[in-house]
Amino acid sequence: MSAFMSAFASLVGSFADLLQPLFHGASTAAAIILFTALVRLAVHPLSRAAARGQKARTRLQPQIAELRKKHGKNPERMQKAIMELHAAERVSPLSGCLPSLLQMPAFFLLYHLFSSGSIGGEPNALLSHDLLGAPLGGRWHDALASGGMLGGQGWVYLGLFAVVTAVATFNYGRTKRQLAASPVVPAGGPDGQAVPGVGAMAKMMPLLSFATLITVAVVPLAAALYVITTTTWTALERAWLYRDVPVTGGALAKAA
Repeated sequence: MSAFMSAFASLVGSFADLLQPLFHGASTAAAIILFTALVRLAVHPLSRAAARGQKARTRLQPQIAELRKKHGKNPERMQKAIMELHAAERVSPLSGCLPSLLQMPAFFLLYHLFSSGSIGGEPNALLSHDLLGAPLGGRWHDALASGGMLGGQGWVYLGLFAVVTAVATFNYGRTKRQLAASPVVPAGGPDGQAVPGVGAMAKMMPLLSFATLITVAVVPLAAALYVITTTTWTALERAWLYRDVPVTGGALAKAA
């Protein structure tokens, strides 16, 4: 693990050196954004496949509704019939999870890299790098302790929070429209009875994008840059991939 982290630190350092003529003191922050973009480019084919799968699942909703009605009193038979339908149409119910799952290692690498005082037995030189005066290994509470919310470091975080809020607001509006057009989950269970908590979950889902504000506030700044970049990428990517899906009468119900 130590050797792997050393190699990863060297990769981030190489990106920073490459970008230094353009970004000067912010080259390491720019390198993290570049690294995030490369990760997202790598998983983009999976995102496209997930979008195709989601559209296919939406087209199958009438057939699934019929299966639920037909086998409502036999949950095991109903689940088997739905799985058979997915298999026949070559649709994976879990395909939408793969892009997010494959990005998690990159986030944890950055989190660990900028939370460790030493890498490979040597002092972690990356901790001395910053973004407009805010250390990449620091957190929001460090910025508040060094000048307050309106101090030099505080303004950096206020800028990041503004970006996160703008992206979350965009996602909130899109998710609300999608949920209104096509609910994420059925209102009732296999037996036709209401499932406890489903309504509350559907109402809370559009607000999940704003949870990114908490993440940005508590993780190292370097990891926060990764989160903000990938969240923004996701919002733009989904807007593009689902551009041909009408908001009403068949919109996809999947939050970013």
